[in-house]
Amino acid sequence: MTEPSGDDGYLLDNRRTEAGERFDALAELFDASTFRHFDALGLRPGHHVWEVGAGGASVPRGLAARVGPRGRVLATDLDTGWLAGAGLPAQVETDRHDVGRDEAPAGRFDFVHARLVLVHVTDRARALRTMAEALRPGGVLLIEDADPALQPLLCLDEYGPEQERANRLRRGFRALLAERGADLCYGRKLPRLLRESGLEGVEADAYFPVASPAAAVLEAATVRQVRDRLVARGLADDEEIELHLASVAAGRLDLATSPMISAWGRRPARPHGA
Repeated sequence: MTEPSGDDGYLLDNRRTEAGERFDALAELFDASTFRHFDALGLRPGHHVWEVGAGGASVPRGLAARVGPRGRVLATDLDTGWLAGAGLPAQVETDRHDVGRDEAPAGRFDFVHARLVLVHVTDRARALRTMAEALRPGGVLLIEDADPALQPLLCLDEYGPEQERANRLRRGFRALLAERGADLCYGRKLPRLLRESGLEGVEADAYFPVASPAAAVLEAATVRQVRDRLVARGLADDEEIELHLASVAAGRLDLATSPMISAWGRRPARPHGA
């Protein structure tokens, strides 16, 4: 997952210490689903893969295990700091890249993947086009992204004041995301957008964790990271935030995540009409 730092339209800053906690929690929540898709879509030894917006090291490691020493994994991000010193296998290369602005890396790829990236990118259409055009004929594009508007609640079972407070703070967080240009309905659009990009055999599914210790870690790190903005915007006060963090730490909340939509398609082996 990649999020540019500073105030250039992105809410979460990868330079903050909370980013590492968030990467670890996202890996625990979503890696099993992501890796299941890798295997089902035919990722195999010798493949060349572009991992877009890698964020942490867990997905590049999973890709490297599947392509083997004869394969290649290019892991790009606006900030590769969390990949440096991660002890990645030799077949993993890292590079700084802005998928919403930069041209695709040189060469063609058998497999291109991005997870929880495009929902935050300002020029999503350009980014998706760049990834689709980076595929070799027959190559696979797998995009996995959130759809916060599809399921907006943090606590599905809103039975008491702690759960009500949690959902109120989640609404505040979603408001901040929307102000920064995030598309809270993006995940559901992926099948159509992949077809419009010229890909064939487009399919999609969704993964929706409802209660998990990793969701609590993710929530606490996220709230700590954005608390100043929540307060500044009048979306919460410090007392509410402290009470919520205490509820999360005590394990009294069953926390859900936004559904992650996974959509995939294949670049035609030959141009249409050929």
